[in-house]
Amino acid sequence: MPILKPGTIIPTDEEDTIITAAALSDPDTLPLTEAEWKHVKPMLRVGGRPKAEVAKERITIRLSPDVLAAFKATGKGWQSRIDAALKEWVQEHHCH
Repeated sequence: MPILKPGTIIPTDEEDTIITAAALSDPDTLPLTEAEWKHVKPMLRVGGRPKAEVAKERITIRLSPDVLAAFKATGKGWQSRIDAALKEWVQEHHCH
């Protein structure tokens, strides 16, 4: 069984039976047949995101609180923007 989020309520067997019966009685929620299941496309990607051409290294770095706050304030992808800023600095300072 997967690890559940805190606060997840698991129905009892009796509650599950009632929920299942209610779902089966609703014509809009009829379960798929075996033939229909064969045509269902998986909704999750197995194996995570595609591999990048150049893999990044996981490191630990200490940044000033104001620098970190500024990048985090730009929203999702802030770590990639730090990487881009450092790449730009390396190019401008000819550090190869």
